[in-house]
Amino acid sequence: MKQLQEIKTLVFGLVMLLGAEASAARDVTFEINVTERLQRLEGWGVSLCWWAGQCGRWDEAKLDTLLHWIVDKDGLNYNVFRYNIPGGDDPENRHCDPHHMGRGKGLRAEMEGFKTSAKGKYQWEADAPQRRVLLKLRELRPNDLLVEAFSNTPPYYMTVSGCAAGHDDAGKDNLREDCRKEFCRYLVDLCTHYKRNSGMEFHSLEPFIEPQTSYWNRNGSQEGCHFDVTTMTDVSRILSRMMKKARLKTRLAVTDETSVRQSVKAFDAFDAFQTRRDVMARVGQWNTHTYEADSLSRVELRERTKRAGVPLWMSETGAGGNGLEGNLRLSQRLMDDLKQLQPVVWCDWQVMEENNDQWCTVRGNFKDETFHRVKNYYVRMQVTRFIKQGYTMLRVDDPHSIAAVSPDGKEIVLVSQNNSNKKTNYCVSFPIPKTSVLKGIERYITDERHNCTKLTPSGHVRDGMLTYTLPKQSISTFVITTE
Repeated sequence: MKQLQEIKTLVFGLVMLLGAEASAARDVTFEINVTERLQRLEGWGVSLCWWAGQCGRWDEAKLDTLLHWIVDKDGLNYNVFRYNIPGGDDPENRHCDPHHMGRGKGLRAEMEGFKTSAKGKYQWEADAPQRRVLLKLRELRPNDLLVEAFSNTPPYYMTVSGCAAGHDDAGKDNLREDCRKEFCRYLVDLCTHYKRNSGMEFHSLEPFIEPQTSYWNRNGSQEGCHFDVTTMTDVSRILSRMMKKARLKTRLAVTDETSVRQSVKAFDAFDAFQTRRDVMARVGQWNTHTYEADSLSRVELRERTKRAGVPLWMSETGAGGNGLEGNLRLSQRLMDDLKQLQPVVWCDWQVMEENNDQWCTVRGNFKDETFHRVKNYYVRMQVTRFIKQGYTMLRVDDPHSIAAVSPDGKEIVLVSQNNSNKKTNYCVSFPIPKTSVLKGIERYITDERHNCTKLTPSGHVRDGMLTYTLPKQSISTFVITTE
């Protein structure tokens, strides 16, 4: 009882120090389990589609500034990037309207394919802006860069509709059956070209993006292609053999469904082909998006991939909303993904947008080459800057908090966020090993007034208990070091 009273006194004192009244705040108590280790993180990242195809045209100094914001370790600290292999539409528009992709995402969604016909030669000079960004990223992050190559669609001449945006019936496969090997050859040739001419071997190759949806139709607003499971398993088998023959170390990644529930169904379908076609043995990585996700499906996919020994990536997500409140909702999804799905890599969809501050971390004007960091940048930084590559996630029983430990065990990072409109008092238990001594604690906060700003005082630690207060609509990071 005496110890409990001391904790309450500390909490109250800190609240008063920060200018809050205890009666206006909620009280939350939880524990960080420093002995229960979860997934070891390989990195944080983002797709290059489609911002890189625009920013890659910029002035050198401006592009360098933007990329440093993304990769620097005191910035977003991203080391994972997903290169969008262009399919390319029919340049003569024989089966689609000219610039039909401009109806949705804008002309930025138009991609230059590396071949304009089945008998044509490869035009490796195509897609120059995105390739420029990719090669610059390698220069800036040479030691731990992971690049995944992913395809939204086969080139138009391999499709049923003759359009790289999808089939006339969005629920049907748009890859022609007689072009499956040709599609796989297109992907492998791209990977081989990068390896031979740029010295870059892709970490993974993903031939399908949101394949079992009915989003992709002829004259649509972006490249896309529906694939049934039987088609995907056949393509995976062909592609795996070609990759091996080409002596690529690149992993085959599947299936990048938009919904985690659909990803579970796809996993079960792939697994069902295991005995007949040895499909699952060829899969080197399982990707999923979390645009649609629930706790049960996250856990089910985690357990399936874990039993199969297949690394799991959360390869794409994003959300709308308004202001900081919307940014924190996506940050909450990140926490839910890390705790329930437990991927080793977590990726954003976009870096830069022109007309919102939700689907991006940087907002600007592609044509004018003007840009600035939005609040979402700092919300994301609260996690990705401090929970670094190689850190291991820890068990935390608070739904609005995550924690990780450094490889040497001398640093614990705790991130907590308050999605409500009133302040919250926290009392967190994290027993320090008897052989360790607390060295220091730093706190960083993002709210309406602060942008990943270091705070003093950071909180109070006593007898393995950390007490602090989160202002309304805020996220805080604590870096706790021992020796």
